[in-house]
Amino acid sequence: MTEHAPAPSSAAARDAPNPVADISAQAFWARPRPEREAAFARLRAEDPVSWQRQPEGLLVELGVELTGGYWALTRYDDIRSVSRNPQDFRSGDGVMFEDAPQEFLDMAISILAMDDPRHAAVRGLISSAFTPKQVRALEDGVRRDARQVVDELDPAESDDFVTGVAKRVPLMTIMRMLGVPEQDRERLVYYSDAMVSGADPDYLQGREPLAVLGEALWILHQASTDLAEQRRKHPTDDLLSALVHAQIDGESLRTEEIAAFFVLLSVAGNDTTRHTSSHAAIALDRHPDQRALLLEDPEGRLPVAVEEFVRWATPVMTFRRTATRDTEIRGRAVAAGEKVVLLYPSGNRDEAAFEHPDRFDVLRTPNRHLGFGGGGPHYCLGAPLAKVQLRAVFGELLDRYPRMSVGEPRLVVGNFVDGISRLPMELEPA
Repeated sequence: MTEHAPAPSSAAARDAPNPVADISAQAFWARPRPEREAAFARLRAEDPVSWQRQPEGLLVELGVELTGGYWALTRYDDIRSVSRNPQDFRSGDGVMFEDAPQEFLDMAISILAMDDPRHAAVRGLISSAFTPKQVRALEDGVRRDARQVVDELDPAESDDFVTGVAKRVPLMTIMRMLGVPEQDRERLVYYSDAMVSGADPDYLQGREPLAVLGEALWILHQASTDLAEQRRKHPTDDLLSALVHAQIDGESLRTEEIAAFFVLLSVAGNDTTRHTSSHAAIALDRHPDQRALLLEDPEGRLPVAVEEFVRWATPVMTFRRTATRDTEIRGRAVAAGEKVVLLYPSGNRDEAAFEHPDRFDVLRTPNRHLGFGGGGPHYCLGAPLAKVQLRAVFGELLDRYPRMSVGEPRLVVGNFVDGISRLPMELEPA
C-alpha cells in the first residue's frame, strides 16, 4: 500500500469522490459502524491525509454558503497535533463537518468556534464549574442520581436503556447545574436532541431540517433568556447565575453569548455521556469476558474501564479547523484557508497508537484516547464530570443487574454524534 493516494491536481479532481473512501457522502454516515471503521482503516493505510469533496448535507440545498472540500485526518498523531496547534489551525471559521447557516452557528456553537483571546476569557469563566474541586462537590449528587435511576428500574417492565438509564443521569446533572426547573428539563432535552439529529430521517419524520433546527434553537434560546433574566434579579449558586454576573474586561457577557453556551452545554452535557453509556452497555453485553473482569472488582477497575468506554464509543465523531497559513500535514501541502477535519473514530482505532485497537479491553492502559478531543485549548471541559457519571451509572448497574442484556440499537444518522436513540434491554436482578 502507498503512504498517500495521489493529491488532487485539478478542480475536477477536487470535486470528485475520494477513490479510497468517500466520507463526504451522507450515505457513508448511515452505514453500520463496522463498515465506517473499515473505510477509516483503508484511509489510514492508503491516504491518511486525504482530500475529500464538499460534504453532502441536508442544509446544502437551503441557500447555505458552501466552503468547499477539506483535508480529512485519520491518524491519531495528526489529530492530536492539529488540536494542539491553534496558531496554525483556528476554530473561529467554523467547527462543524458540513456547512450550516451562520445564524445557526452563532446561536449554538459558543466557545467551540472561538479563538483566543476571547476563547480563553469565556472558557475561563465557564471552567470554574468544572474544576476538580467542583466535580468532587458534584460527585455525591451524581451518585444519588445514578442510584435513583437504577432504583426506579422495573425488571418486569424493562424496555429501553436510553430512556430508562443512559439519558437520565446526565440530564439531571446538567439541568441542575444550569438551574433549569425540574418541570422543564425533559422538554429542553427533547429540543437538545434536535440539534444533533438533523440528518436522521426517523427523527425528522418528513419535516424540513432547517425548520427543526430553527424551532429547537428558538425554544432553547428563549428558555435561556428567561432564566438569565430571573438570575439577574435573583442570583443563585448555579452556573447560569455565574455567567450572567461575570464580566470580561469590564463588560458583561451578551444575552446571545449566554444563550449559545446554554445550547452547547444542554447538547454536549447530555448527548456525549448518554451515547457513551449506550455503546458501553452494548460492548459489555457482546463481550461477556470483559464484563466478568469488571465484576471481579467493579470499584477498582471502573476508572480504567470508563476510559475504554469513551474510546470505544467515541460519541463525538468530527470537528474541523481552518489553516491560518500555508503548511504541511504528513507531507501534504495545506493552503491557508483550507479546512481540516478531525476524524476521532479513526484516531481511536489507529493501529500505530493503540495495541489491538479493535479489541474492547476494560483493562487497557495506558489509554490516551481522543474521545474528549485531541488536547489543546478546546479539550472537553466536561470530561472529568462525564467520567464521574459513567462510573456512577455502571457501578450501580453492575451491582444490581450484573447480567443485564441489550438488543439491537436504533442508531441516529449523522456525521457529528454517534448516537443511539433506542436500545432494548432486559434486566435480571443479582
